[in-house]
Amino acid sequence: MMNLSLLNFTTTTFTTRSLSIFTSLSSLSLLPKRKPFFSPRPFFSLSSSLSVASAMDNAGGIPTKETPSSVDATTQEEYSSLSKLLQEFTDIPTIDKAWTFKSDNDDASRAMFVIGQPSLLSNKKRKSLLSSHILRKSNDSVSFQWAPFPIEMTGVTTMVPSPSGLKLLVIRNPEGDGPTHFEIWGPSSVKKEFSIPRTIHGSVYSDGWFEGISWNSDETSIAYVAEEPDSPKPTFNVFGYKKDGSSDKDCGSWKGQGDWEEDWGETYAGKKQPALFVMDIHSGEVLAVTGVGRELSVGQVAWAPPIEGRAYLVFVGWPSNNRKLGIKYCYNRPCALYAVNAPSFESGAGINRNAAEDSVAVNLTPSISSAFFPRFSPDGKFLVFLSAKSSVDSGAHSATDSLHKIEWPSNGKVGPPSKIVDVVPVVTCPEEGSFPGLYCSKFLPKPFLSDGETMVLSSYWGSAPAIITVNVLSGQVSRISPNNSNSSWDVLDLDSDNIIAVCSSPVSIPEIKYGSLVGKISGDAKWNWLDVLCPTTKCSDKCLSLLASLKFDILKIPVKDGVENLTKGASKPFEAIYVSSKSSDPKLLDPLIVILHGGPHTVSLSSFSKSHAFLSSLGFSLLIVNYRGSLGFGEEALQSLPGKVGSQDVNDVLTAIDHAIDKGLADPSKIAVLGGSHGGFLTTHLIGQAPEKFVAAAARNPVCNLALMVGTSDIPDWCYFEAYGIEGKSMYTESPSDEQLALLYSKSPIYHISKVKTPTLFLLGAKDLRVPVSNGIQYARALKEKGVENKVIVFPNDVHGIDRPQSDFESFLNIGLWFNKYCK
Repeated sequence: MMNLSLLNFTTTTFTTRSLSIFTSLSSLSLLPKRKPFFSPRPFFSLSSSLSVASAMDNAGGIPTKETPSSVDATTQEEYSSLSKLLQEFTDIPTIDKAWTFKSDNDDASRAMFVIGQPSLLSNKKRKSLLSSHILRKSNDSVSFQWAPFPIEMTGVTTMVPSPSGLKLLVIRNPEGDGPTHFEIWGPSSVKKEFSIPRTIHGSVYSDGWFEGISWNSDETSIAYVAEEPDSPKPTFNVFGYKKDGSSDKDCGSWKGQGDWEEDWGETYAGKKQPALFVMDIHSGEVLAVTGVGRELSVGQVAWAPPIEGRAYLVFVGWPSNNRKLGIKYCYNRPCALYAVNAPSFESGAGINRNAAEDSVAVNLTPSISSAFFPRFSPDGKFLVFLSAKSSVDSGAHSATDSLHKIEWPSNGKVGPPSKIVDVVPVVTCPEEGSFPGLYCSKFLPKPFLSDGETMVLSSYWGSAPAIITVNVLSGQVSRISPNNSNSSWDVLDLDSDNIIAVCSSPVSIPEIKYGSLVGKISGDAKWNWLDVLCPTTKCSDKCLSLLASLKFDILKIPVKDGVENLTKGASKPFEAIYVSSKSSDPKLLDPLIVILHGGPHTVSLSSFSKSHAFLSSLGFSLLIVNYRGSLGFGEEALQSLPGKVGSQDVNDVLTAIDHAIDKGLADPSKIAVLGGSHGGFLTTHLIGQAPEKFVAAAARNPVCNLALMVGTSDIPDWCYFEAYGIEGKSMYTESPSDEQLALLYSKSPIYHISKVKTPTLFLLGAKDLRVPVSNGIQYARALKEKGVENKVIVFPNDVHGIDRPQSDFESFLNIGLWFNKYCK
């Protein structure tokens, strides 16, 4: 940490009137109990069986130190050595979020950073707050003066500062059936605290998609999204059905299950009906927003500029009166922006509960199939939003985004606008080095610079995410992160007309960067990027030494495809990120791990990955392939894949491997392959279609049999679209025909299983709703039947991502052990 001796939160250099929530954050009373930020990590036992093994899942307990009796001393030593190394990478913190607050001193501001770090002992993701003074100096330099320690946010689901920085909302969702706790913090302590029972609403959404928490302008009310109360369930006692129901404490009766209701699929188990609520922060009174029926699931709520004194809420609505297909990572679900009157709370005479009862939500974007991330311009004259219309209209689960705006009325009534203006259209085929299109997974809460018309965004730019500006009046897009950087850049927040960003690469841990505007705001403005010393950029000397010994590059892979009539975009080279040792001897090449992303319409980024860094540090080179169909390369390249999965994507991976071999980057006798989800689909396809190519494989929740998945997944429509192409969208049915099942099977890895020879490790989440565990189990059993060596580890409480700390740790430790066994 830098200059910790200079820290003094009571210094008179900074006035704290508008930034007083920092005073409360420096008090440990924000948390029930302060815990150390860093803690030792446990060692645990591993199964050596080739059959299904249960993963460690004893959150809060002490892991066993026993090792299987069949494991010899050398293997035990390898377990110990690799687990210690993985622990050191696991301990590296991440920089997840930031807020900045103005000071009365124009040359100073303050910032809060949310720091993430997994806790293996508790099997949870630890979140901490780290605060800093920001001093902008006359010589165009900047100084961050950090608090001496981060403060752990124990039990905190989410937190949102008020617009002025004078208040801080802290929400704590219950782990069971208890109430949701709301806390309003002031300068030095909790000012208000409310417990909202489940009879009013369930947990508040903090998922990054349905999630929406918004303060009104005078900071008296908060709008948010929470689960609607459960429907009443039938009550029974020894005499049968009980008409009047019973309380939960009535031991003479019990609750039935009632009617089954669909939820929103993967990661949303039990999440059925997100609804809008408004809280008066003085009284704690909570009102459900009327005018929004159950035919909509809602999210991303924001207070709108008032119209003739009437308060409105703008939100995103997803139709939910038909089947709820899985929504996680699926931007092809139709959605629209709506406006509705906000309920008001009147002083003196009590609460005006019926002020908005005659209100009906108005669809603001009826002419476009997708609209989300609503953001008002600083002057309140127009509303900007992102659209995934390419996804919705084609059927792809994710595709190239577009940016739009509508006018917000200053008088009269809210209604559909006369025109939706296209600010940034979908880019179909970008020229070399030019803007490839918008690919945004998030927006800042306040993304505008001081001119009121320039937005700052993060967007995928091929394999390397970039920070861009968009002028919403002219539509001009400018890349403002360094053009010569292959690293990953992501904006965290704006500090007036400066930018706080995070930058990382496969060989460098996340670092904070401070972007200063040179001159006036314009499309061709220059930005000066400064390095910021930060406590989070420190890790163990061993990790730093290992990372310093690595290098990476982004390779351009020419397309080798015999298919005629390819679009121009589909004919362009795709990319692969290559990570290797700086001192590798061309005559003694390290074993190569080919890493494949899921989706298929996602992208592997040139950002830091703890798991990839761990594998690199074991002496493996990495070839991380962004095959055609990935995000970040234009719409034509992306749409070239649907209907050709299992062939075009497989050929792209084989082409990338051959390219690496031809360039002297890989030894053809020492190649392994690793992928999850659709990456697991490719992994199991590759070991079947190119059985002599790979000495080992590992698959995390792989798609192995589309004919099985289509009847069990939360996204059966995905199976049709990827297998048939765009016509699959209209073909989708809940009752596939014999012919359809036959085609789905022929597109699946299991179709090629008779040719598989490669020893394969399977890592499966038992609660996966996206690719149910039966897919991987069936394939592994078929390999075992054929006598192909394989190992299966099932994580009983994990979903598709297998990202609970203990499970992620055990998963990649086993991958390292597996590849060490067969590749060296």
